[in-house]
Amino acid sequence: MPVAGLVPAPRHEHTQADLLVRNAKVFTGDPDRPEARAVAIRDGRVAALGDDHDLAHLVGPGTKVVDALGRRVIPGLNDSHLHVIRGGLNYVLELRWDGVRSLRHALAMLREQAGRTPKGQWIRVVGGWTAEQFAERRMPTVAELNAAAPDTPVFVLHLYQSALMNRAAVRAAGFTRDTPDPRGGHVVRGRDGEPNGVLLAAPSALILYSTLAKAPTLDEADKRTSTRHFLRELNRFGLTSAVDAAGGFQNFPDNYATVVDLARSGELSLRIAYHLFPQTAGQELADLKRWTEMVKPGDGDEWLRLNGAGENLTWAAADFENFSEPRPELGGYEPEFERAVRLLLENGWGFRLHATYDETIRRDLAVFEKLAAEGLFPGGNRWLFDHAETVSADSLDRIAALGGAVSVQNRMSFQGTAFRDRYGAEAAAHAPPVRAMLDRGLTVAAGTDATRVSSYNPWVALHWLVTGRTVGGTALHPAGNRIDRETALDLYTRGGARLTGEQDVKGSLRDGWYGDLAILSDDFLTVPEDVIPEIEAVLTVVGGRIVYATAEYEGLDEVLPPVGPEWSPVAHFGGYQSGAGQASLVAEAVAESEQHRLWRVARGSTPDTPPPFLDPCFQH
Repeated sequence: MPVAGLVPAPRHEHTQADLLVRNAKVFTGDPDRPEARAVAIRDGRVAALGDDHDLAHLVGPGTKVVDALGRRVIPGLNDSHLHVIRGGLNYVLELRWDGVRSLRHALAMLREQAGRTPKGQWIRVVGGWTAEQFAERRMPTVAELNAAAPDTPVFVLHLYQSALMNRAAVRAAGFTRDTPDPRGGHVVRGRDGEPNGVLLAAPSALILYSTLAKAPTLDEADKRTSTRHFLRELNRFGLTSAVDAAGGFQNFPDNYATVVDLARSGELSLRIAYHLFPQTAGQELADLKRWTEMVKPGDGDEWLRLNGAGENLTWAAADFENFSEPRPELGGYEPEFERAVRLLLENGWGFRLHATYDETIRRDLAVFEKLAAEGLFPGGNRWLFDHAETVSADSLDRIAALGGAVSVQNRMSFQGTAFRDRYGAEAAAHAPPVRAMLDRGLTVAAGTDATRVSSYNPWVALHWLVTGRTVGGTALHPAGNRIDRETALDLYTRGGARLTGEQDVKGSLRDGWYGDLAILSDDFLTVPEDVIPEIEAVLTVVGGRIVYATAEYEGLDEVLPPVGPEWSPVAHFGGYQSGAGQASLVAEAVAESEQHRLWRVARGSTPDTPPPFLDPCFQH
C-alpha cells in the first residue's frame, strides 16, 4: 500500500524490513514495552518496534509498507485446543451454522444446499452452533430437515449431545428397527419401532461421531485444498497458531499426511503444534510405545511440530462432557492409565488430558502423585489438563504442585445453559474457575475445542472470558470469575506458546520474536462487550507473510486455489456467518416465532407467557 511521506532508503539488504506496519495502535503483549505505533518484520521475525519516524529508515525498495489507518494491532492469536487437522480435512464438506442468528436462515441455507449436493453425498452441519443463538430459541425438527432436503442425506450435529438426521440420512447410515443401541448412545425410535432420526449421546458422543464417519470423504487433492481454506478461515479471525488436540477418528500418521505435505511445500498459513491420540480401545499402550520409537516431541519446525500425546491416553479414562446427561461413572481405569503415563514420561513425552469433571481429575492426580514419589513428576515434561469445568480448589493446588497447566475452552458459551440447569447457578458461576487458576500462578491457555462443539471463532471465546455470558446472552460468571481484556489476550497468545515451549519466541511482539500479528476490524480493548464476537482481522501476518487481507488490503494475501468440489457449501456460503446483513432475517424470524406463539396461546395449547429457553433434545 503506497504511503505518503515515506521515502525508500538506499538499498541495504541486511537492514531493510520485508514488511512494515505503521500508523497503528500496537498492543505488544510485552509488559516491558506494552505499546508501539509501528512494527517492522525481517526474515519472518520482528526486527523493530517504535514510532513511524523511528522505523522509517528500515523502508527500502523491497519493503512492503502497510498503513494500519489507526487500527488496533495485536500479536497473532493462538488457539490452545483446536481440532485443526481434522477440521481441515472436512471443512469444505460442511455447512457451517456458526454465527447464524435465526433457525429460519439456517434452514434456508440447508434447503439451498440440497439443490446443489450431488447424489451420494451428505449435507453435514457439524458443530459451532447451539439453539440458544437462534432468534427462535429452538432446535430444528426432523420434519423440517425432511422438508428442506427430502432426498439428500442430512446430518445435523448439536454439541456433544445429539444429532438429527432426515429420512435419507437414516437410510444412508444403515439404521433400521434392528439396529442395537451402542454402549453409551441411544437411537430414538418412533411408535413403530423404526429409528426416527434422533441420536442421543447417553452420555458418550461416539454414536454421533461414528455415524458421521459413514459419510463420504474427500480425495487427497481436495483434502489439501480444504485444509488450506480452513487455515485461511482461521487467519480471517487473526489466528496465527494452534495447538491441535487430535481427537477421535484422527489416526497417525495417515490423517496427518496433508498438513505434513503442506508444511514441506511451505503452504501452511498457521503454525501447528500437534498431539497423538490412540484411536483403538485396548491397544492404546501399543500405539503409544510405537510412536515413542517413531518420533519425539519437538520434531518438526516452527510451522509444524509434535508437542506430545493426548488429549486421551486411554479410552477408559475419558469422561464425556454431555451436560444434558449426568456425569459418567468411570470404571477402574487407573492401572492401564498409569502404565501409559509412565511410558510417556520415561521417554521424555509430555501430554494433555481431557478431563471435564473434578472427580476424574482427582483420580488422575492420584496416579501422578504415585509416580511423583518415583521422581517422574515434575520431570521436565510439559503436561496439562484440558477443559476442567468443575475442577476444585484442592485439585488446582495439586496440579500446581506437580508442575501442570490448564487449557480452558469456551464450551460454556454453547453448553452453559444446560450445565446451569443440571448443576445449578452456583456451580455454573465457576465452570471453569479461570480466576482461581490464575491466582495460583498456574499456566493457563485459552481455546475453543472447535470444530464439533464450539465455533472456531476466537472472538466468541474471548467474549466469554471477558463477560461470562453464553452466545444467547445468559449470564453465568460473576465479576469474580471474569478476567480483563488484556489478561484474556494473554491467555490467547502467550498462554498457548507456554504449552508448546515456545514462550520465548511466540505470543508477543518483541525484537527477534516471530513476526505474527493481526490488524483488527475493531479495537478489542475498547469496543463495547457485545461487539467483541463481531471482531475479525482485516489483515493477518504469519512469519512476515500476509496470509489474510480484506477491506483496504484486499489482494495483498496469497492466492489460494478455488474451493473444491464445486458443490461445496463453503464455496457458496463461506464459513463463519458474520452478524452483518442478518438483521432483517432475524427480525422476520422473531416476528414469525411470536405469531406461532400467539396462535398456540389462542388455542390454549401454551400459557400466555414467553417460554424460557428450551432445547427439546434435553427432554427425553
